[in-house]
Amino acid sequence: MTTLVKRAFKYRFYPTNAQAAELSRTFGCVRKVYNMALAARTEAWARQERVNYNQTSAMLTVWKKTEELAYLNEVSSVPLQQALRHLQVAFTNFFGKRAKYPHFKSRKKSRKSAEYTTSAFRFRDGELTLAKMREPLDIVWSRPLPEGVSPSTVTVSQDAAGRWFVSMVCDDPRIKPLDATDAAVGIDAGLDHLLTLSTGEKIANPRHERRDRAALAKAQRRLARKATGDGANRAKARRKVAKIHARIADRRRDHLHKITTRLVRENQTLVIEDLTVRNMVKNRKLARAISDAAWSEFRSMLEYKATWYGREVITVDRWFPSSKLCSTCGTLQDKMPLSVRTWTCDCGTTHDRDMNAAKNLLAAGRAVAACGAGVRPQRSSPGGQSAMKQEVSRREP
Repeated sequence: MTTLVKRAFKYRFYPTNAQAAELSRTFGCVRKVYNMALAARTEAWARQERVNYNQTSAMLTVWKKTEELAYLNEVSSVPLQQALRHLQVAFTNFFGKRAKYPHFKSRKKSRKSAEYTTSAFRFRDGELTLAKMREPLDIVWSRPLPEGVSPSTVTVSQDAAGRWFVSMVCDDPRIKPLDATDAAVGIDAGLDHLLTLSTGEKIANPRHERRDRAALAKAQRRLARKATGDGANRAKARRKVAKIHARIADRRRDHLHKITTRLVRENQTLVIEDLTVRNMVKNRKLARAISDAAWSEFRSMLEYKATWYGREVITVDRWFPSSKLCSTCGTLQDKMPLSVRTWTCDCGTTHDRDMNAAKNLLAAGRAVAACGAGVRPQRSSPGGQSAMKQEVSRREP
């Protein structure tokens, strides 16, 4: 029996003035309820008491009856309840040591969003109408929803650039495991080339941020000259900066989606290295280039798409000396400076540094699949520098 995959379909929409005002009020109420519940749970924790979702839900009922917070009744109650559920998940992850302690939402910096369940929206004949609204949202249907399915949850959000988005979670019966194949590939991430494959292919690094660096710097200088506060001119300049960042992120995400989809469709086994990107970006000279390469986002996309389509992603230990090991005879070099891009082994084989690393990763991945050694399936690993980090720390962008 095939398990249906839940998938989020994100679309841009253009609200009317009344809809925009209603959603803005909802965002503010969601943020207020979340912060009040977090404060209540934090104070209770200081008294060595535990407060769960049911208790915060009861608090919300009391808050709505007060004169000071009566405006909470003006918006749909479902997004407010969902905010409390999200806070409960945040605390669960904190106590499970999977995340830091929840922090308060900021009016200026936090993401503006509200989640609606089936009781708070109507989806009929391709039109989505939210609670407290008379007219359906003007959605740009860039791709169709799966035929015969309805959303289980709807999340409305507004990004820093002022764009409105609606994300609908549905069961997608079209996602099924692909036919098994014997193809396997080792993938070495880099900066000169975004990816180097063991098949010999090199995928160029588009450097999306560098393309817009001049325009971004100009917009940021204009923003810096504006008086601080909530003035209209500063808001306009801030939105200009946000639009450039959004354009960079959109291009980067689109490029990574195309690459990961192709790799997953063509290969049964994909072998990557366990890079500690969080530590690598602490290098001030390389932080911008590494962030622009988006290795973590690439890995996340590769992993969830592999799960969708019945593929396998193997993560090789970061200490594995993929660059210094000869993929032909197995000789390990003592040193391999980053300036050395090609080198010749004692066996007479001349290697391209990145290509050799990709081949070694593939061989190590096959060994991992056979005996289970040298793999780190967890997302965050114990401290210490990996071999890749020691190399990248001296690399020029």
